Amino acid sequence: MDLFSAMKGRRSCRHYLPEAISEDIIEKILEAGTWAPSPLNTQPWEFIVITNRDVREKIFHEANRCRVWALDISQWKWLDTYLIDFLKQAPVIIAVVGDPKKSGVDMFMEEGMVGYLSACSAAIQNMHLAAYAYGLGSLWFTLFDKKKLREILGIDEAKNPVALVCLGKKASEPAPLPRKSVKDKTRYIR
Repeated sequence: MDLFSAMKGRRSCRHYLPEAISEDIIEKILEAGTWAPSPLNTQPWEFIVITNRDVREKIFHEANRCRVWALDISQWKWLDTYLIDFLKQAPVIIAVVGDPKKSGVDMFMEEGMVGYLSACSAAIQNMHLAAYAYGLGSLWFTLFDKKKLREILGIDEAKNPVALVCLGKKASEPAPLPRKSVKDKTRYIR
C-alpha cells in the first residue's frame, strides 16, 4: 500500500464489528509502533493490549464520566451527543503508556518532558497506518482521567497513559473529512 494513500485514506472509526483480531495482526501493528522515532532512541512507549470485555466496560464508564464532566465544565454542546460506545464495540484497545524518564535531553529544559510524548504520538500514528494497511479501523482516544486509567490497567504511577487506540473491523466506512490547505498552515522563514 502506498504510504500517501494510507495517510489520506485512514479515518477515525467509531463503529466496529464484534469480530476478534488475530494476535499475529495485533503484534504486527505493535511492531509498527516500535519503529517510530524517539529522543536518543529511548523508545519510551509500552503497550497494554486489552481484549477483556469487563476491562473495556470499565474504560467506557470512566471515559463517559469524563465526557459528562467535560460537557459540564466546557458547555460544549457537541459533547452531549458524542457517543463513546466504540470503547465497548472495539474488540481490541491498546493503551499506549509513556515513560517521562525516557524523554531525552528536553527533561532538563524549562518546558521539558515532551520528547517522550512526541515519540509515543509517532508510535500511535505508525500503529494507525499499519491498522489501515491491514484493513482495520482505528481511533485515537484521550478522553480519560490518567489517574483512574492507571488504576484500571495497573499502570505504574510514574508512567503516563498517553492514549487509547481502538482497533477492529469497521462496521461502516468513516466519512472523509476536509483538510485545511498546506498553504494555510505553513509559514516559511527565508
